[in-house]
Amino acid sequence: MPGFYDFRAIEAKWRQKWRDDGIFHVKRDKSKPKYYLLEMFPYPSGKLHVGHLRNYAIGDAIARRKRMDGFNVLHPIGWDSFGMPAENAAIQHKSHPYIWTRNNIDEMRRQFDLMGISYDWSREVATSHPGYYRWTQWIFARMFDEGKAYQKKSFVNWCAHCHTVLANEQVVEGNCWRCDCTVEQQERVGWFLKITDYAEDLLTGLNELEGQWPDRVLTMQKNWIGKSYGAEVDFPIEGGGVIKVFTTRPDTLYGATFMALAPEHPLAMELAKGTELENDVKNFVKQTIAQDKTERTADGVEKSGVFTGRYATNPLSGELIPIWIANFVLIEYGSGAIMSVPAHDQRDFEFATKYDLDIKLVISPDEESVNKTPEQLELDSDALVEAYTGDGVMVNSGPFDGLHNREEGIDRVVAYLQDKGIGKRTVNYRLRDWGVSRQRYWGAPIPIVHCGECGVVRVPDDQLPVVLPTDIEFPENGLSPISGLDSFINTRCPKCDGPAKRETDTMDTFMCSSWYFNRYTSARCDTTMADMEDVDYWMPVDQYVGGIEHAILHLLYARFFTRFLKDIGAVGVAEPFSRLLTQGMVIKDGAKMSKSKGNVVPLDDMAQRYGSDATRLFILFASPPERDLEWSDDGIDGAFRFLGRVYRLIDTNIDTIRGGGEPPEGLDGLPGNLADLRRTTHKTIARVTADFEKFHFNTSIARIMELLNKLTTALKPTDDPVACAVFREAAEAMVVMLQPFTPHLSDELWERMGNNGYVIDHPWPKADPRCLVEESIVIVIQVNGKLRGRLNAPVDISREDMEKMALANEKVADFIKGKTIQKVVVVPGKLVNIVAR
Repeated sequence: MPGFYDFRAIEAKWRQKWRDDGIFHVKRDKSKPKYYLLEMFPYPSGKLHVGHLRNYAIGDAIARRKRMDGFNVLHPIGWDSFGMPAENAAIQHKSHPYIWTRNNIDEMRRQFDLMGISYDWSREVATSHPGYYRWTQWIFARMFDEGKAYQKKSFVNWCAHCHTVLANEQVVEGNCWRCDCTVEQQERVGWFLKITDYAEDLLTGLNELEGQWPDRVLTMQKNWIGKSYGAEVDFPIEGGGVIKVFTTRPDTLYGATFMALAPEHPLAMELAKGTELENDVKNFVKQTIAQDKTERTADGVEKSGVFTGRYATNPLSGELIPIWIANFVLIEYGSGAIMSVPAHDQRDFEFATKYDLDIKLVISPDEESVNKTPEQLELDSDALVEAYTGDGVMVNSGPFDGLHNREEGIDRVVAYLQDKGIGKRTVNYRLRDWGVSRQRYWGAPIPIVHCGECGVVRVPDDQLPVVLPTDIEFPENGLSPISGLDSFINTRCPKCDGPAKRETDTMDTFMCSSWYFNRYTSARCDTTMADMEDVDYWMPVDQYVGGIEHAILHLLYARFFTRFLKDIGAVGVAEPFSRLLTQGMVIKDGAKMSKSKGNVVPLDDMAQRYGSDATRLFILFASPPERDLEWSDDGIDGAFRFLGRVYRLIDTNIDTIRGGGEPPEGLDGLPGNLADLRRTTHKTIARVTADFEKFHFNTSIARIMELLNKLTTALKPTDDPVACAVFREAAEAMVVMLQPFTPHLSDELWERMGNNGYVIDHPWPKADPRCLVEESIVIVIQVNGKLRGRLNAPVDISREDMEKMALANEKVADFIKGKTIQKVVVVPGKLVNIVAR
């Protein structure tokens, strides 16, 4: 049927042709500039819905456009396939995580193909495949060799529901990032990576990403790394020992009237041991560490603590001050111990007021305070109703009394501490080492054995991978099946060949996703993590696309891994992702589209009803990429109707379009209607090109829609070769510019117009400057600053003629009738303002 848009047949036809010809397969080609486009790889959780599609449709549009610009484009895909959802689903369905994962991968691979995403499937990877996690284990082993991976006992975030430890970054407002259950503190032995060794480099590296990454992501990473300047100060414990504290305000040291330790601090129980307060301390510590850290330290939460019965000496004043354990002190910050200055810290002030502890003013807003007696200053301290946190003059501070400048006070006190050997200038970071041990089955085994003779021994490279056993049964208690699997645990020591036991913890799945972008460059290499020549050619990723929720977790870990790999010579770059685009969410019924909320729109349903191209088009048209998108059934229906109009226009005018050759140069000699169409065509090319460069896909598509409207009114059957050429140029430009958004229809119409090859291999159209010249312009006419008319005028109209035409305008005449013209203001090529009284 002429003009019938049979999208199902069209899309199936072109997907098959793309597969048969392998047009998305890419190799190194030094004759072309490279472009590495990557979307964050998905977790194979089941069928895709339209909320998932947005990420991949954005990436595919960019990849296709870059190829049309002459780039050698790498656009790979893989699967972040280890993790708890597979394990939990296997337990629920009495299956195996491998089977559940494999089936989901097969289904999602089919759906990506259905959507026409231009992936090079020859580079597909899955993190749960031994051929992949062999190299994850190799990276861990190299970190162990370099002293960046170590084991220690510490308080960790424990999710009882998931039976596993969580990294700090995986605790969201006190809850598990996966199951949303409350996280508690437990003391366990686990493996950690020294990401803190890279804290400064990770922080300064953000500077080169400014303007390339969203400001919000840069700010989140800066805050998470949390650099602060100050001093480390030694507070001697009465009876022996020292407590080290970090403070950003050493100028207030004389005002430290008590010390506060985190409940998790190693000294917390030790100091109280053997005292009459031991039980009180024990109960408080147990109760507090079970609480959510975010909640217990939040503003407005009552500060609580317990006295240890012990004292320390203020190193400057020489006074004995009590040592407390407090709920607001975190082991992650500084040393897990703070000097408390209640006169100048509101949190300390509230604590001191509650427990009747001394408050000593050492920074006074009153310049005359330097002349006050100790008794008068004591009265000032007693009169405080809240902490004074502003600037002022130092008082009650011995040799530093009278200093007015905070920076000078800090510098002088630190110099004194260093001179006396009781402190030093230092920098502190909020960032803590990354705990990577997980007590789950479906993850990469940690390549470590424990030998009674040799201790902790890493598995040699030639024995990697340590394969995760598949002949397992999940115990009823929900624990990892390999934790009691003798056939896996019992092994031989690589050093002495004596009996040894394997590590039964598996790695945090973020280990696997922190380097996968390197593996894509040589996915089938079996001699190294990635071939150096391939890595050097493709890396870094030129454009990364993914959600803002990965700002701290994945993106920070990937930057850390890349720096380590560069240090050992495995890669040549320090930053893995040159540019980052974080797309907004897809919203339906007022909430993020997700299976748990029951508001998903199945991708297969949309493809069956409207087609993959229409689905892609709506996803890209409905909202700018970085903003949230509200799903609309009417919206996708409109996208489908638009594509139907495009198809019918080309199909019903195919003879006219095929009859066109090359259009004449510029606009010379063209009649008005053809000149107007050609001008519109090249204006559209220029605007779509500019909008696309900024990833403004919505306005790019809107401009193509405007071109369709112009073509619909202009295109008529004709034998005139010049008219056919202008029509063909406009139609081809429209079809070519639709390629990144609706590739199936684009290729179909390209072929129907008599062209060979694929549109993705055709150059992106370029606007001819000669066709952008306007024959006429619109002049605005104002009377006393108010709009009173418009007129069309030649582009090269003079100031004098603009004034004459404005005064002769019939509409304007009514507004100046009977008035005296005092002045006429002319802005050449834009407006005339007549001032009349």
